[in-house]
Amino acid sequence: MEQLALTAHQRKEHGKGAVRKLRMKNQMPAVFYGPKVEPVSLTVDMRDLEKIMRQTTSENIFLELRIESDGGSDKRTVILKELQVHPLSRRFYHADFYEIPMDKELSFQIPIHFVNTPAGVVMGGVLEQTLREISVTCLPTKLVDRIDVDVSGLEVGGSLHVRDIPLPEGIKTTMDVNQTIAVLAVPVVKAAEAEGEEAAKEGEEAAPEAPAE
Repeated sequence: MEQLALTAHQRKEHGKGAVRKLRMKNQMPAVFYGPKVEPVSLTVDMRDLEKIMRQTTSENIFLELRIESDGGSDKRTVILKELQVHPLSRRFYHADFYEIPMDKELSFQIPIHFVNTPAGVVMGGVLEQTLREISVTCLPTKLVDRIDVDVSGLEVGGSLHVRDIPLPEGIKTTMDVNQTIAVLAVPVVKAAEAEGEEAAKEGEEAAPEAPAE
Protein backbone atom coordinates (compact mmCIF):
# COMPACT_ATOMS: atom_id res chain seq x y z
CA MET A 1 0.00 0.00 0.00
CA GLU A 2 1.48 3.28 -1.14
CA GLN A 3 1.12 6.09 1.39
CA LEU A 4 1.94 9.72 0.61
CA ALA A 5 1.99 12.82 2.81
CA LEU A 6 -0.13 15.94 2.54
CA THR A 7 -0.42 19.02 4.74
CA ALA A 8 -3.80 20.69 5.35
CA HIS A 9 -4.90 23.65 7.46
CA GLN A 10 -8.03 23.90 9.53
CA ARG A 11 -10.49 26.28 7.87
CA LYS A 12 -12.52 28.74 9.90
CA GLU A 13 -14.16 30.79 7.15
CA HIS A 14 -17.06 29.33 5.18
CA GLY A 15 -19.41 30.46 2.46
CA LYS A 16 -19.08 30.97 -1.29
CA GLY A 17 -17.14 34.21 -0.94
CA ALA A 18 -14.51 32.69 1.34
CA VAL A 19 -14.16 29.62 -0.86
CA ARG A 20 -13.78 31.80 -3.98
CA LYS A 21 -10.92 33.70 -2.33
CA LEU A 22 -9.26 30.40 -1.41
CA ARG A 23 -9.30 29.15 -4.98
CA MET A 24 -7.83 32.42 -6.23
CA LYS A 25 -4.83 31.60 -4.02
CA ASN A 26 -4.54 28.04 -5.37
CA GLN A 27 -6.14 26.74 -2.19
CA MET A 28 -8.97 24.21 -2.18
CA PRO A 29 -11.66 23.48 0.42
CA ALA A 30 -11.69 20.00 1.89
CA VAL A 31 -13.16 18.07 4.79
CA PHE A 32 -11.70 15.46 7.15
CA TYR A 33 -14.04 12.99 8.83
CA GLY A 34 -14.20 9.45 10.14
CA PRO A 35 -16.19 6.95 12.18
CA LYS A 36 -15.01 8.35 15.52
CA VAL A 37 -14.27 12.01 14.76
CA GLU A 38 -16.32 15.09 14.04
CA PRO A 39 -15.92 16.56 10.53
CA VAL A 40 -13.21 19.21 10.25
CA SER A 41 -13.19 21.84 7.48
CA LEU A 42 -9.78 22.17 5.83
CA THR A 43 -7.86 23.98 3.13
CA VAL A 44 -5.36 22.17 0.93
CA ASP A 45 -2.85 23.55 -1.53
CA MET A 46 -4.02 22.49 -5.01
CA ARG A 47 -0.45 22.20 -6.26
CA ASP A 48 0.46 19.77 -3.47
CA LEU A 49 -2.54 17.59 -4.27
CA GLU A 50 -1.84 17.73 -8.01
CA LYS A 51 1.71 16.56 -7.32
CA ILE A 52 0.40 13.61 -5.31
CA MET A 53 -2.04 12.66 -8.05
CA ARG A 54 0.82 12.60 -10.55
CA GLN A 55 2.87 10.35 -8.28
CA THR A 56 0.34 7.55 -8.01
CA THR A 57 -1.75 5.46 -10.39
CA SER A 58 -3.69 3.73 -7.64
CA GLU A 59 -7.44 4.18 -7.35
CA ASN A 60 -7.16 3.81 -3.57
CA ILE A 61 -5.00 6.73 -2.44
CA PHE A 62 -3.79 6.60 1.16
CA LEU A 63 -2.32 9.68 2.76
CA GLU A 64 -0.63 10.73 5.94
CA LEU A 65 -2.69 13.88 6.45
CA ARG A 66 -1.01 16.48 8.64
CA ILE A 67 -3.66 18.87 9.96
CA GLU A 68 -2.34 22.23 11.11
CA SER A 69 -4.48 24.29 13.50
CA ASP A 70 -4.17 26.88 16.29
CA GLY A 71 -3.73 23.97 18.69
CA GLY A 72 -0.76 22.54 16.81
CA SER A 73 -0.49 19.74 14.28
CA ASP A 74 -2.08 16.31 14.16
CA LYS A 75 -1.26 13.41 11.83
CA ARG A 76 -3.99 11.07 10.61
CA THR A 77 -4.02 8.16 8.17
CA VAL A 78 -6.73 8.78 5.60
CA ILE A 79 -7.98 7.66 2.22
CA LEU A 80 -8.94 10.14 -0.46
CA LYS A 81 -12.64 9.31 -0.42
CA GLU A 82 -13.75 11.78 -3.09
CA LEU A 83 -12.11 14.36 -5.31
CA GLN A 84 -14.41 16.74 -7.16
CA VAL A 85 -13.22 18.31 -10.40
CA HIS A 86 -14.71 21.44 -11.98
CA PRO A 87 -16.55 20.42 -15.19
CA LEU A 88 -15.15 23.32 -17.24
CA SER A 89 -11.73 24.26 -15.88
CA ARG A 90 -10.96 20.64 -14.80
CA ARG A 91 -9.29 22.04 -11.68
CA PHE A 92 -9.67 20.25 -8.37
CA TYR A 93 -12.75 21.61 -6.63
CA HIS A 94 -13.18 19.82 -3.30
CA ALA A 95 -11.71 16.82 -1.49
CA ASP A 96 -13.00 14.43 1.16
CA PHE A 97 -10.46 12.72 3.43
CA TYR A 98 -11.74 9.75 5.42
CA GLU A 99 -9.81 8.46 8.43
CA ILE A 100 -9.26 4.72 8.34
CA PRO A 101 -8.39 2.31 11.15
CA MET A 102 -5.31 0.30 10.20
CA ASP A 103 -6.37 -2.72 12.29
CA LYS A 104 -9.84 -3.17 10.78
CA GLU A 105 -10.86 -4.81 7.50
CA LEU A 106 -12.49 -2.39 5.06
CA SER A 107 -14.16 -2.63 1.66
CA PHE A 108 -12.24 -1.56 -1.44
CA GLN A 109 -12.39 -1.72 -5.23
CA ILE A 110 -9.24 -3.08 -6.90
CA PRO A 111 -8.64 -2.74 -10.67
CA ILE A 112 -8.25 -5.95 -12.68
CA HIS A 113 -5.35 -5.96 -15.15
CA PHE A 114 -4.97 -8.62 -17.84
CA VAL A 115 -1.47 -9.81 -18.72
CA ASN A 116 -0.19 -11.83 -21.71
CA THR A 117 -1.96 -12.54 -25.01
CA PRO A 118 -4.81 -15.10 -25.02
CA ALA A 119 -4.25 -18.16 -27.19
CA GLY A 120 -7.61 -17.50 -28.82
CA VAL A 121 -6.55 -14.05 -30.04
CA VAL A 122 -3.90 -15.70 -32.21
CA MET A 123 -6.74 -17.68 -33.77
CA GLY A 124 -8.70 -14.52 -34.51
CA GLY A 125 -10.75 -14.22 -31.34
CA VAL A 126 -11.51 -10.95 -29.54
CA LEU A 127 -10.89 -10.49 -25.81
CA GLU A 128 -13.79 -8.71 -24.10
CA GLN A 129 -13.30 -7.55 -20.49
CA THR A 130 -16.68 -7.45 -18.76
CA LEU A 131 -15.45 -6.56 -15.26
CA ARG A 132 -12.73 -3.99 -14.58
CA GLU A 133 -12.75 -3.90 -10.78
CA ILE A 134 -13.24 -6.47 -8.04
CA SER A 135 -14.87 -5.71 -4.69
CA VAL A 136 -12.78 -6.96 -1.75
CA THR A 137 -12.34 -6.68 1.98
CA CYS A 138 -8.95 -6.55 3.68
CA LEU A 139 -6.79 -4.67 6.12
CA PRO A 140 -5.47 -1.41 4.63
CA THR A 141 -1.93 -2.76 4.96
CA LYS A 142 -2.84 -5.70 2.68
CA LEU A 143 -4.33 -3.61 -0.12
CA VAL A 144 -2.63 -3.73 -3.53
CA ASP A 145 -2.83 -1.23 -6.40
CA ARG A 146 -4.13 -3.81 -8.89
CA ILE A 147 -4.54 -7.54 -9.47
CA ASP A 148 -2.89 -9.12 -12.51
CA VAL A 149 -4.80 -11.94 -14.23
CA ASP A 150 -3.00 -14.18 -16.73
CA VAL A 151 -5.26 -14.67 -19.79
CA SER A 152 -2.76 -16.55 -21.95
CA GLY A 153 -4.71 -19.83 -21.70
CA LEU A 154 -8.03 -18.37 -22.84
CA GLU A 155 -9.34 -20.02 -26.04
CA VAL A 156 -12.03 -18.80 -28.45
CA GLY A 157 -15.38 -19.25 -26.73
CA GLY A 158 -13.75 -19.48 -23.31
CA SER A 159 -14.34 -17.25 -20.31
CA LEU A 160 -12.84 -16.26 -16.97
CA HIS A 161 -14.71 -15.68 -13.74
CA VAL A 162 -14.17 -14.02 -10.38
CA ARG A 163 -13.11 -17.41 -8.99
CA ASP A 164 -10.17 -17.38 -11.44
CA ILE A 165 -8.68 -14.17 -10.01
CA PRO A 166 -5.53 -14.89 -7.94
CA LEU A 167 -6.20 -12.92 -4.77
CA PRO A 168 -3.17 -12.07 -2.60
CA GLU A 169 -3.01 -13.38 0.95
CA GLY A 170 -5.26 -11.44 3.30
CA ILE A 171 -7.65 -10.26 0.58
CA LYS A 172 -11.06 -11.82 -0.01
CA THR A 173 -13.78 -10.89 -2.45
CA THR A 174 -17.38 -10.06 -1.60
CA MET A 175 -18.62 -10.79 -5.13
CA ASP A 176 -20.32 -13.80 -6.70
CA VAL A 177 -17.39 -16.05 -7.66
CA ASN A 178 -19.26 -17.16 -10.79
CA GLN A 179 -19.47 -13.64 -12.22
CA THR A 180 -17.74 -13.35 -15.60
CA ILE A 181 -14.74 -11.06 -15.90
CA ALA A 182 -13.77 -11.79 -19.52
CA VAL A 183 -14.80 -13.76 -22.59
CA LEU A 184 -12.87 -14.65 -25.73
CA ALA A 185 -15.47 -13.93 -28.39
CA VAL A 186 -15.63 -14.97 -32.04
CA PRO A 187 -15.01 -11.96 -34.33
CA VAL A 188 -18.20 -10.38 -35.65
CA VAL A 189 -17.16 -10.87 -39.29
CA LYS A 190 -16.47 -14.57 -38.78
CA ALA A 191 -19.68 -15.01 -36.84
CA ALA A 192 -21.65 -13.35 -39.66
CA GLU A 193 -19.93 -15.57 -42.23
CA ALA A 194 -20.80 -18.66 -40.21
CA GLU A 195 -24.42 -17.56 -39.97
CA GLY A 196 -24.49 -16.92 -43.72
CA GLU A 197 -23.09 -20.34 -44.48
CA GLU A 198 -25.61 -21.96 -42.15
CA ALA A 199 -28.49 -20.06 -43.76
CA ALA A 200 -27.32 -21.07 -47.24
CA LYS A 201 -27.08 -24.70 -46.15
CA GLU A 202 -30.59 -24.63 -44.73
CA GLY A 203 -31.85 -23.03 -47.96
CA GLU A 204 -30.32 -25.79 -50.04
CA GLU A 205 -31.91 -28.43 -47.85
CA ALA A 206 -35.31 -26.76 -48.05
CA ALA A 207 -35.29 -26.25 -51.83
CA PRO A 208 -37.66 -28.66 -53.74
CA GLU A 209 -36.09 -31.20 -56.07
CA ALA A 210 -36.52 -30.58 -59.80
CA PRO A 211 -39.10 -32.97 -61.41
CA ALA A 212 -37.63 -35.81 -63.42
CA GLU A 213 -38.04 -35.52 -67.23
